[in-house]
Formats: sequence, C-alpha cells, structure tokens
Amino acid sequence: MSIDYSANKTILIAPLNWGLGHATRCIPIIKALQDNNFIPIIASDGIALALLRKEFPYIQTLELPSYHIEYAKNGKNFKWKLIKSLPKMITAILDEKKMVNSWIKKHGIDGIISDNRLGVFSIRIPSVFITHQLNVMTGNTTWFTSKFHQKIIKKYNQCWVPDTNTKTNLTGELGHLKTNDLNVKYIGPLSRMRKKETPKVYDLMIILSGPEPQRTLLEEKLQEEVLRYKGNVVFVKGVVDKTQTKQQIGHVTHYNFMNTKQLEQTFNESDLVLCRSGYTTVMDLAMLEKKAFFIPTPGQYEQEYLAKKYQEEKLVPYATQDDFKIEDLSKVDSFKGLSQFKKSINWDKLFAIFEK
Repeated sequence: MSIDYSANKTILIAPLNWGLGHATRCIPIIKALQDNNFIPIIASDGIALALLRKEFPYIQTLELPSYHIEYAKNGKNFKWKLIKSLPKMITAILDEKKMVNSWIKKHGIDGIISDNRLGVFSIRIPSVFITHQLNVMTGNTTWFTSKFHQKIIKKYNQCWVPDTNTKTNLTGELGHLKTNDLNVKYIGPLSRMRKKETPKVYDLMIILSGPEPQRTLLEEKLQEEVLRYKGNVVFVKGVVDKTQTKQQIGHVTHYNFMNTKQLEQTFNESDLVLCRSGYTTVMDLAMLEKKAFFIPTPGQYEQEYLAKKYQEEKLVPYATQDDFKIEDLSKVDSFKGLSQFKKSINWDKLFAIFEK
C-alpha cells in the first residue's frame, strides 16, 4: 500500500527527444506517479512526444522546443555535427527554461523530473534529473563533456541513475564516478517490459531506434541482410506514425512501430533480438533476460562503449554497422545474454522528494 502524501501534486516529466529511449524509459515512472496519486504532465517534442501521447492519451501533454539533434551520415563526423548544432541546442535549452518557469504557475506544477533535458529545471520546486551518463563519452573531449554535464546535474535536488551501485552493473564507467559530490540515487534499471512465458513465434526480432539518418541507413542495410536469414523474422522499424502498418514479405513481418503492450509480447515471443546498444534497450533486454546482438550507432561513443563492455563480459556480441553480416548472429550462441538485476524500485522513497 503506497503512502498518499502527494495530495494530488502535479509533476512535470520531460524526456529528451533523442530516439525513443528517453521517452520509453519514462513510461514506468509515469505509471508509478499515477499509482502514487500524483498528476503527471508530459512535456517533450517530436517522436518522443508522439509516442507518449499514444501510450497515455488521457494525460495532459505540453510541447517543448526541439534540440535539433541530427546525426552525421558518416559516424566519424558525429561529434562535429553535434558541435555545429550546439547554438540551436543552447537556444532550445534557454527557451525551455523560460517555458517551464511560466508553466509552474499556469499548470500548478509541484515538482519536475527531467530525463536529460537541460533546461527543464526550477529552483522554486523540487527538480530531479535522470541520466545513465554521469560521464559523457565523446572521445578525446570526454573529460570536458563529463565535467560540463556534472555541473548541470549539480543544480538539481537529486540525480536518479537507472542502474545499481554494485560491482556488477549495466552502465560501467558511464554511470559510476570515482569520486562523487553529486546527489546521486541509484534507482535500479528502468523498464516498461515484463518477462512472460510464451510460445516462440519468431526466431529473430529486429528493432530499430535512434535519430535520422542513421536509423534509415541501418534499416536499408538490414532489409537486404535479412533476406539470407533462415527463420521467421519480425522487423520493427521504429517510425512512429498516426496508424500502425503491418506488411508480410516472405519470412519477414514488418511493422512501422508497436505500442508497449505489443512490443512486450513480441519480445517475449522472439528467440533473439538484433538492435542498437542504446541503454534503454539494454535495460529492456535485461528485464526480459534476452539473448541479443548489437549494432551501435556509428560515432555514438556511449553505444560503442556499452557494446564493447558487454562483448568483453561475454554477455552480448556486436558488430559495426558497416561490417555487420547476418551470419554474425551465429556468434550469439557462445554468449550468456543479459540478465535482470533483481532490484525493485522503491517509488515511495523516491517520490518523497516532492513532499517538500
């Protein structure tokens, strides 16, 4: 039985629109807020907002300015493309800060949960920052981007890291600092998925995510590779449209997107998962105790780091986008797969911050 200290307090929850990962890992938080008698208001932009509107059609949503995050076609140019878009990002962050401050009074907001949105913050009400990257990996500029990120995190009352603070963990150096003067709480992995015993329907599930143009480039590559695969395949493109489309081409069933319930069912019905090594996907796979194969987004240091970490730990093999061949999937047999960290999240304790 949860303690009703909320008196129906209103909490603004705002995930970054960078692929679908930040939005999907906020789904269990939004449900927990409702279960604990808070009133969530969702704020984001683009496909992240579109996805959450589909998941929670009865919850109020607000639109934040876009960070205009684009990936380079060539992974090597990823960092420079990001640096080039910094002025637009900074403008968006300053704009969202103004918007949030005006919304506090207008919508009676009592607390903030920001998933990597740097301008969603207020000194007037309890503000929480969610990230799995206390260290932000950017190659030879990692020290600078990490210090900059940590400086932003310090402004918040608390920082929630969706991992465990144990020797065996999912984030490695990303989510653990040698010395820590941040108000960090390790809340345990966040996932909207639940493991179920179901008959196997698919030998392989391909699920795509992440910003363009890399999502499309990988889709085009895998459309060709999958023709050589022996077995039933379900291919989820990760394109959130108004309506869902399903297309059967030979042994491959194509979907543009799936809602949480359908995705959970399909994950459980699939023997093996081929996907990006984004951290939200990793948490889902760990919850489902799945065997997987990773193709990190080219130039995205965080995904490349995680893919290497899990391969070294004999959990999940990976290949680069350029080098991947469908035959590589046979490597999975000699890897353990991801398994769940048995840690249930104490929402009562976490949400106590909004009592203030």
